[in-house]
Amino acid sequence: MATNRARRMLGHLESRKNLAGSACGVVGLGLTLAGVAGAYWPVVIAGLYGAGALIAPPERVAPPPFDPSEEVGALRADFTRLKEYLGEVELPTTAGARWEGLLELYGALLEPGWVAEVLATEPEAVHALSRAIRRDVPECVDSYNRTRWWDRLTPGGESPERHLERQLDLLYEEAERVTADLREAEARRQQTHTAYLEERGRS
Repeated sequence: MATNRARRMLGHLESRKNLAGSACGVVGLGLTLAGVAGAYWPVVIAGLYGAGALIAPPERVAPPPFDPSEEVGALRADFTRLKEYLGEVELPTTAGARWEGLLELYGALLEPGWVAEVLATEPEAVHALSRAIRRDVPECVDSYNRTRWWDRLTPGGESPERHLERQLDLLYEEAERVTADLREAEARRQQTHTAYLEERGRS
C-alpha cells in the first residue's frame, strides 16, 4: 500500500497539472519578491498555482496495446470451428466444388506465415474475413437448411440449392477481392522499401 501511495504521489508530482501550477506559483513568488503581491502573497501564489493547474492540458492516457496478430489467431480458431460445423450439416453435392474453393481460399489467407502477417496489418481485410467466417457462411448454411425444409412442404420457385450456390459465388468473389487487396498492399510496401533504399543510397 505504501508503494502504491508513493507511486501516486510521484505521478502527481510529474503530472502536467502540477508542473503547470508550479510554474505559475514560481511567477507568484517572483511577484512577491518584487513587492507586487504585498501582504496577500500566500493567496497570490496559491491562486496562480491553482490557475496553472486548471489551464494545464489533461494527462494523455495511452491506449491499450492491441496486437493485430491476436485477432487473426482468434479468427483462425473460429475458422476451424466453422469447418467442423460444415462437416456436421447436410450440404448439397452440387455446391461441393464451391465450398471446397471458398474454404481453401480462407485457409490460405489464415495459414500461419507471411500471408497471415500481411493480413494482420490490414484491418479492413481482417474485418471482411471475420464477417464472412463468423456470420455470412453460417447464415448461408442455416438459411439453406431452413428453406429446404419449407420447400419440401410447398415446392416451387427457385431452389434453395441455387440460392446457396449464388451466395457462395458472392462470398468467393469477396474473398478474391480481399486477396487482391492484400497483394496490392504488399506490393506497395515493397515499393516503399525500394524507394527508401534508393534515397538512402543517394544520401
